[in-house]
Amino acid sequence: MNRFLRKLNSQTKVKGRRNWILVLEDQLSDEIGPLSREDPSSLGIVLIESYWKARRRPYHKQKIAFHLLNLRHFALEQAERGIAIRYLMTSHPFRATLKPLIQELGSLRVMEPAELEVRQDLAPLVHKGFITLIPHEGWITSQGDFLEGAGEQPSWRMDAFYRYVRKQTGILMKGDQPLGGQYSFDIKNRKPWKGTPPAPVAFGFPLEPIKEEVVQFVESRFRHHPGHVHSESLPGTKHDALRQWRWAKKACLPHFGPYEDAMAQEKHGLFHTRISALLNIHRLLPRQVVKDVEALPLPLPSKEGFIRQVLGWREFVRHVHRETNGFRQQAAKAVTPGDAGYTKWGNRKWKASINPADLDGGARPSFLGVKESLPAAYWGTTSGLNCLDQVINNVWEEAYSHHITRLMVLSNIATLLDVSPRELTDWFWVAYTDAFDWVVEPNVLAMGTFGTGPLMSTKPYISGASYIHRMSNYCDHCVFDPKTNCPVTNLYWAFLARHQSKLQTNPRLRLPLINLKKRGQAKRRTDIKIFKIVRKALGDNQRLRTQPLNTIVSPGGKIKTTASN
Repeated sequence: MNRFLRKLNSQTKVKGRRNWILVLEDQLSDEIGPLSREDPSSLGIVLIESYWKARRRPYHKQKIAFHLLNLRHFALEQAERGIAIRYLMTSHPFRATLKPLIQELGSLRVMEPAELEVRQDLAPLVHKGFITLIPHEGWITSQGDFLEGAGEQPSWRMDAFYRYVRKQTGILMKGDQPLGGQYSFDIKNRKPWKGTPPAPVAFGFPLEPIKEEVVQFVESRFRHHPGHVHSESLPGTKHDALRQWRWAKKACLPHFGPYEDAMAQEKHGLFHTRISALLNIHRLLPRQVVKDVEALPLPLPSKEGFIRQVLGWREFVRHVHRETNGFRQQAAKAVTPGDAGYTKWGNRKWKASINPADLDGGARPSFLGVKESLPAAYWGTTSGLNCLDQVINNVWEEAYSHHITRLMVLSNIATLLDVSPRELTDWFWVAYTDAFDWVVEPNVLAMGTFGTGPLMSTKPYISGASYIHRMSNYCDHCVFDPKTNCPVTNLYWAFLARHQSKLQTNPRLRLPLINLKKRGQAKRRTDIKIFKIVRKALGDNQRLRTQPLNTIVSPGGKIKTTASN
């Protein structure tokens, strides 16, 4: 820490009166807000490195390192511009840290944070006029765009919003018509990857003095947190972010579209750009990224597929989260933040360094009324399901996996096991570098688990083994056969049977429910028994055996154990 502070102090020169701005960790850009247009010599910025925030949940070490590294480098970059810097390191909430500083510096301006938790923390200071909120200029769309384009509550739809924004902005439009004659090329972007074209090799970022200090600090101060810190995959400077984006445009985007839903064991990133964390802290600006992609000589399905993720889905989920107050309008709150299953993994109770009065645990919607605990397999205990084990291993190594592994492996299997939507959401929040409340809660509470019902998703995103087999090669390395004995298929049918009463009016599930009726009673009984066996085995931190699960039910109907340590 001394190395960073010495360098910052040597660069920071405060002369004359300054207009002070609070810059939060989702706003690390001098191309938006007051930093983009006001004289640097007239400005001062306050940056807060809050260990109180980092200790709210058992966050992945890589995630903590990413945020600290970018915050420190941003401070140095702005000091070089002549901006005065007040860099605060604290173990207290933002409001407690800022109160004495405001008495010294006067009121602060801040772009409205996207994080609801941060808005809640700052609310008392905003209410008293000590902090003035100004619009966050990193977003492409406005609240008015959302209310006009997404439809009426309670059935907001991303497709409608996306079409509206395309028309309003003219992005990928020719006059009033979409390029290529359609708004989405999703139907063409569902190819499995068979080894060609070759997947790009990600490059590394050098270990420089500030990064070395951050890595050592995280490994020491946050040693009880899960995961690892891999310095070579940590972008920290503005130059690093731009370098990542240059690589992504050249190496990933030409083939992104067709293979964006593909999964591969040996090349788990495939053609995904890995820029989501940089976008979410605005090291890369979404508006510029969309503009760059629109101008690239790419196949239209790849161009549209990527732009839909940024201009459509990313903007959409942020608006839904804000309009519902983090889904608190739909469901009661947990009293304190959950540990996402950490206690099972670490054999120790998670001790968050927070006062419970400072922070609630987020909304707990559960449209299907499910509440099972998250299996310890999500913390690295081997489940025996290769798809799940491979993705989990990747997450704990990198604090990243791409969106289909998140949706159709991690969320899918947890949903089929009736895991609590809140606990799974907390796990994603803990495990992924790019996870903030505004993005992780809509993506998991609402979409991944169907926890909010039809509020913003048209159906549960669930599947049996056939989808995973078709879109990946995980099954090639698994002891279970997707065509004969993979329990994921039984879990799928058992899920539909258990929740049929709540799902039977859903038009997008009409065909699966018809097929459920055609499924023989013997198979349906087996589905239920296998569901119970799998849930118990994984709940007991045990590995599913290689013995085919559809042969383990005794004639008397008793369930034999099929798990082993």
